[in-house]
Amino acid sequence: MSHPETRPVPAPVLANAPARFERFLAVRALSEQLAAPLSSEDQTAQSMPDASPTKWHLAHTTWFFETFLLRPHAPDYRAFDPAYEYLFNSYYEAIGPRHPRPQRGLVTRPGVAEVMDYRRHVSDAMATLIEKNEAGCAPLVELGLHHEQQHQELLLMDIKHLLSCNPLRPAYDPAPPPPMPAAAAFQWRALEGGLVEIGHDSTGFAFDNEGPRHKTWLEPFAIASRPVSNAEYLAFIEEGGYRRPEFWLSAGWDCVTGRGWEAPLYWEKKDGQWQVFTLHGQAPMRVSDPVCHVSGYEAAAYAKWAGARLPREAEWELAATDSAGLVGTGAVWEWTASPYIAYPGYREPPGAIGEYNGKFMANQMVLRGGCIATPPDHIRPTYRNFFPPDARWMFGGIRLAKDLR
Repeated sequence: MSHPETRPVPAPVLANAPARFERFLAVRALSEQLAAPLSSEDQTAQSMPDASPTKWHLAHTTWFFETFLLRPHAPDYRAFDPAYEYLFNSYYEAIGPRHPRPQRGLVTRPGVAEVMDYRRHVSDAMATLIEKNEAGCAPLVELGLHHEQQHQELLLMDIKHLLSCNPLRPAYDPAPPPPMPAAAAFQWRALEGGLVEIGHDSTGFAFDNEGPRHKTWLEPFAIASRPVSNAEYLAFIEEGGYRRPEFWLSAGWDCVTGRGWEAPLYWEKKDGQWQVFTLHGQAPMRVSDPVCHVSGYEAAAYAKWAGARLPREAEWELAATDSAGLVGTGAVWEWTASPYIAYPGYREPPGAIGEYNGKFMANQMVLRGGCIATPPDHIRPTYRNFFPPDARWMFGGIRLAKDLR
């Protein structure tokens, strides 16, 4: 990636880092590499309340390590700036008050340079803490790294939305987009269902909402061999999909009529041809790519038009862990028909960390799989992403399912 205003980003000061520091340094460095193509102005602006400025992501992920590790576990640690506890708290009520989310773009100070100084300050202190191998810190360090990786994905989602609002349609990465393989032939995969187990088995890292592993009953079903393509979704549009209320949930139809939806987010018709805004700038729509930036309502409407439905998350996970797997996983997040609720036996972790996932288990739908912006080691069958059903700026797509009875 390149940008005329790219500046070299110094790595945290940690000479001769032992192997156990390597993952910490790599994750922290990648966040800065993702921000490097952006100007200070790019990193400060906020395009909508659901998105956050790049600078805020860089600061908040640093705040996480400072708040949950350094303050309680490093007696000699001195805060970089006490005001940052208020500025860069996201939603942790137990920590204290915070700057309103819709107003993050108004925080022009501290600037990008100060935020980078903050990152170095905290990373250096974390190096000392990790080197001492304080008892009980390792799980929180791991959570902090996975948290930062989640924000790396959000950073790309948010900057894409911001740049799309610029009439010049600037590219985040001016290099041509990588080629995508042609869409495979559409096929249905039949699964018997029955009494199955889903959820994380506690081997390796998982977020708390991925467990506990539990049994659930599934009737026989079929799931699509791959996600829905742009060409297939275009047929829905051309057959009046956005003008026919019979395909839409009531709240979805309200979005269509109230927000003027006529196509997925970032689609634009010019001179009779569909264009799509991407991280690589404005480009002709590639018909074989998986359709992306559709809401849960659009996904459900398309499924109904196609004579199918969205998969339940347990069906999706069973298919993903079946010997045949799921083709196309990791291209787009795939909407499911399942509400984001706790699994049987779920307990929030104690303390402020318990606010990480559990408090959001209402009015959201589960998405599964991963997308082009997802860190590769986050793409696992049990990962439960979640968004409100009207959200479109994330990389959301569609995989169909149907009943076999």
